[in-house]
Amino acid sequence: MSQRPLVFVIMDGVGITPETFGNAVASAYTPTLDYLMNNHPTLLMKAHGTAVGLPSDDDMGNSEVGHNALGCGQIYSQGAKLVNESIEDGSIFESETWKELVEFSKDSTMHLIGLLSDGNVHSNIQHTLALVSQAKKEGLKRVRLHTLLDGRDVPAKSALIYVDKLEAHCASLNDETFDARIASGGGRMLVTMDRYEAEWGMVELGWKTHVLGEGPTFTSATEAIESTRAKKDVSDQYIEPFVIVENGEPVGRILDHDAVILTNFRGDRALEISRAFEEVNFTKFDRKFVPKVMYAGMLQYDGDLKIPNKYLVNPPRIKNTLTEHLLPHGIRMYAISETQKYGHVTYFWNGNKSGKFSDELETFVEIKSDLVPFDERPWMKSAETTDLIIEALKSGQYDFLRINYPNGDMVGHTGSFLSTQISVEAVDLGLERLKKAVDEVNGILVVVADHGNADEMYEPSKDKSVMKAKTAHTLNPVPFIVYGADVVLKEGKFGLANVASSLSQLLGIEPNPVWEESMIESIK
Repeated sequence: MSQRPLVFVIMDGVGITPETFGNAVASAYTPTLDYLMNNHPTLLMKAHGTAVGLPSDDDMGNSEVGHNALGCGQIYSQGAKLVNESIEDGSIFESETWKELVEFSKDSTMHLIGLLSDGNVHSNIQHTLALVSQAKKEGLKRVRLHTLLDGRDVPAKSALIYVDKLEAHCASLNDETFDARIASGGGRMLVTMDRYEAEWGMVELGWKTHVLGEGPTFTSATEAIESTRAKKDVSDQYIEPFVIVENGEPVGRILDHDAVILTNFRGDRALEISRAFEEVNFTKFDRKFVPKVMYAGMLQYDGDLKIPNKYLVNPPRIKNTLTEHLLPHGIRMYAISETQKYGHVTYFWNGNKSGKFSDELETFVEIKSDLVPFDERPWMKSAETTDLIIEALKSGQYDFLRINYPNGDMVGHTGSFLSTQISVEAVDLGLERLKKAVDEVNGILVVVADHGNADEMYEPSKDKSVMKAKTAHTLNPVPFIVYGADVVLKEGKFGLANVASSLSQLLGIEPNPVWEESMIESIK
């Protein structure tokens, strides 16, 4: 077994493309990344679509499926693909949970809360449409939709496309026996979809909007969206919360005996609102009124913590992770990131497992993220996380250390080119410091990314007349770089799932045969 420590760096949201226009990665001053890619073994990996278990290669990758693939070395059906398969074969509507939800709300209302887009990262509008259609087939009388607007995984100002599609679908079904309509909503970065307990106020605002029917009132979602846009130039993710009223009353408060489904399939931004509905001794904010509902998620977002208790589609049960493979060999592991990506180097890395496989051999460190807009502080906590991983590396207490730099992704999502450029430069500075520390301990450094984002900051408007900010992930490949080891990389097409075998090989441990193959031809 290799006694040399291995440092694994994930540059979140840093894709590689020869296109320079709108490319904050290429425009950034990155002497360390440039040096590593030009002078040390490097290849480009696929980080989207079928390589990470998504339905097609038109689907952008994301940090969750990316870290699943990196951490387990296998390709599992993920998110949209899981739900797609369940809807196509009808099993979602044969599930015990769906039948219970229908029975529970047959004389009341079924509520659907979720991100309204086809980004295939957190949700897909087609799933929502299928649930509304099936609700009518089951004989339900009322469906209310609480729409969270995207502008992040899809074009920044595309909300009305999805609102129009949803309203047209409801209109085609509505009659004297069935009434489906939008009841509330707001931008995903203001309402409901917090993650990692970074800002519970977002969830509280969502609770007031969806459950209590409190907030700015409008007669339609279109009016609400246009009202916000008239006041300030913001992307859909920052649309102010809204409540739809009729005759002065909210059309869709959530009441006792209603059923509630969270239609998102991705877990990180679904956990907190789920806790607000289900947690008996909930203390994060004053809910004021807690309706006696039946609550379910599209998936179970945390299998260990059983959140939520009821769900429509079984999540992938990931086995044979890299961590599990390394433990019998006594490999001491260290994982660090700031709050925004802490779960990615722990929970998602370990195959959607809360907690550790081994308290003795695994160390998790979270640096609390600043509660400021990312474009206002694009360096985020890169310096602090670098400080600590260098300290851990030099301590000699760890064999395998991993770090996620969230900057390229989180700042890239803001649409600010200048801030994203600075964010990439901050990551490069961290790489420079890590490279020096690796040299001092005679270690190995491996650098990758989990998907693209900062590499494409502009896209054409719908009529292609102007370029506008792009806030979504990209389909570009990501790097795999080895520094400090004399290796020969294979030729061929590889994806994120090939990384686990490669890391295991660098640690001197035979890869698990169930994994995708190593990208390393030989180590001299």
